[in-house]
Amino acid sequence: MIATGIYNAGLQLYKAGVYLAAMAGKTKAQRWLKGRQDWPSRMREDGIGTQPVVWIHAASLGEFEQGRPVLEAIRATWPGYKILLTFFSPSGYEVRKDYKGADYVYYLPLDTRNNAREFLDIVQPAIAIFIKYEFWYHYLTALHKRNIPTLLVSGIFRPDQVFFKGYGGMFRRLLQQLTHIFVQNDASLQLLRGIGLQNSSMSGDTRFDRVSALLEEHRELPEISVFSGKDRLVVAGSTWPSDEKALSEWWKEKEEKDLKLIIAPHEIHESHIQSILALFPSAQRFSALKEGAPVTANVLIVDNIGMLTALYRYATIAYVGGGFDKGGIHNVLEPAVYSKPVIIGPEFGKYFEAVELVAAGGALVVHNYRNLHTYMEMLLADNAKYAEIAAIAGNYVAENTGATRKVLAYIQENRFLSKE
Repeated sequence: MIATGIYNAGLQLYKAGVYLAAMAGKTKAQRWLKGRQDWPSRMREDGIGTQPVVWIHAASLGEFEQGRPVLEAIRATWPGYKILLTFFSPSGYEVRKDYKGADYVYYLPLDTRNNAREFLDIVQPAIAIFIKYEFWYHYLTALHKRNIPTLLVSGIFRPDQVFFKGYGGMFRRLLQQLTHIFVQNDASLQLLRGIGLQNSSMSGDTRFDRVSALLEEHRELPEISVFSGKDRLVVAGSTWPSDEKALSEWWKEKEEKDLKLIIAPHEIHESHIQSILALFPSAQRFSALKEGAPVTANVLIVDNIGMLTALYRYATIAYVGGGFDKGGIHNVLEPAVYSKPVIIGPEFGKYFEAVELVAAGGALVVHNYRNLHTYMEMLLADNAKYAEIAAIAGNYVAENTGATRKVLAYIQENRFLSKE
């Protein structure tokens, strides 16, 4: 009871912090609050719960993309069910609020006992699926009490998480309440076994299925074709200021002439774009090319969201950002699926797919711009080495697909959903 009280108090403090941030003009906080206004009446008006529902929850955009293969497979296999997709973060909801693969897209109301009860009273899901993490106490407890099958898909666990601490009993009980936990790797499975959990199995990571589907999409970006021309192309995706500084130092010393650079930053607000332009004064914005401007530079800054996964297809070499910051790197699978050599910074240890890709030889780790210069020039000059690393990257993704199939087989075997 004490732990629950502390948890509830923490949530209220979080909500108060969001209110203060919204009052200070922070757009993300304002969207977080506005998106949750009058949610019960809006759900009832939308008719949610009047037909059978599958509820899928993702924290943000990355988790959505991770769970997307499961969502789309459920929709194709059990078309009689409506899909409710919820997000916790505005960065997921605002990008995917019009996603056609779901019948309803909502913010998840704050995790209070009353909200969880009313939410489930309205939705009445046949099954609930959480992607990777998001262990909301009141929602998971209410689902368990109502005997609603609840799955965690593509879970990942580390020894430093609260579940494996002496004070983590409340959260260990939440894991016990889940119907089944599908984990990404054996290390996660052994951690769960170590605390006595048997409701788990290793399925792999559904992101491999998602990025493999990109190969079939063949999304064209004509402006990128025009920009690159016959030159080779380095695509730097999801970059942060530390990445951009290293890239600018390398760019000043690069030896190759038939080479162009595209930077697709993680944050595209104007102040960040201006900081990149200060490092690359002659760079062009993608929006200018989109409006018909001629190509006048060798560096292009992508000032929109949503094209990075297709952008990597055009790359000769992919640089994935985030590896110079404690938050860690972004998705290395998106370029690897296209058989592109991947370069990352040193902060990648929390991401098992990056650890494995580095160990296999499909990704190279740099610690400063001098390392970056060395690896770039090697990849651009040594065709045999380039082909070897590229093949390793592509094969790594191909060999790790199939997690979605395992999740669907479990749902079918347990008859959680009906085709009638």
